[in-house]
Amino acid sequence: MSDAPASTRAGLETRSLTVRYGGLVANSDVSITVRPGEVVGLIGPNGAGKTTFVDAVTGFTQCEGEILLNGTPIQELPPHERRASGLSRTWQSGELFGNLSVAENLLVAARKGGWRTLARDLFGRRKADAGRDLVENALAVVGLEGVTDTLARDLTLGQQKLVGVARALAGGSEVLLLDEPAAGLDSMESQAFASRVRAIAQGGENGAGDGDGPGILLIDHDMSLVLSVCDVVNVLEFGKHIFSGTPAEARTDPTVVAAYLGAPVEATHV
Repeated sequence: MSDAPASTRAGLETRSLTVRYGGLVANSDVSITVRPGEVVGLIGPNGAGKTTFVDAVTGFTQCEGEILLNGTPIQELPPHERRASGLSRTWQSGELFGNLSVAENLLVAARKGGWRTLARDLFGRRKADAGRDLVENALAVVGLEGVTDTLARDLTLGQQKLVGVARALAGGSEVLLLDEPAAGLDSMESQAFASRVRAIAQGGENGAGDGDGPGILLIDHDMSLVLSVCDVVNVLEFGKHIFSGTPAEARTDPTVVAAYLGAPVEATHV
């Protein structure tokens, strides 16, 4: 969670973000806003440019256009400086170290120096007590109190997904980008995950806040999850931003149905 005053928090905004790979345009003039305390969905067919968009926003691929975090342009910053500014993400593939504890996995991401600093702590037999509160706070936000010393490999898939989110939150986040976090989860796990995402956006310990949490951009193919938890839904097709509106509008919009849904989707609730 961020300690920045609410008046200075504008969230994430992209203006005409464009990504080119030679003659291929993977993203074309994509303008999306993610405000504090808001869950924004980004959906579209495979190959629509969703992960490319996240890679560009977080600095892992070059782009044109503007990327603003709390009103400050960050498109020229390297990935680690964007992370330090409060922009964090998860990855499609599992990014946890199975042989490390949950606490150690979080400290790898949160501590300055990352893995090397943690390795010095571990092999130098110095306890990482300074980061204990940070770890416990991040785990409390995702509802995983009590697993601090559990090996990551011993967690359920749903718990591993939440630890990945906690890793992204550790150290403070203004905007959290979730790239297919519900992949592999069953319907009950997906519902529980949706509730936790909404709680994180609400802010406060265990999500019991007043909407002062980080802004969240959610990419997923689970339409029940996306349409039930998001405040706004954006749709990409062939790299172009073709729709932005409420979940209720997205469910039946002819453009969204033709490009992705295939048929109108009934409303569901978290």
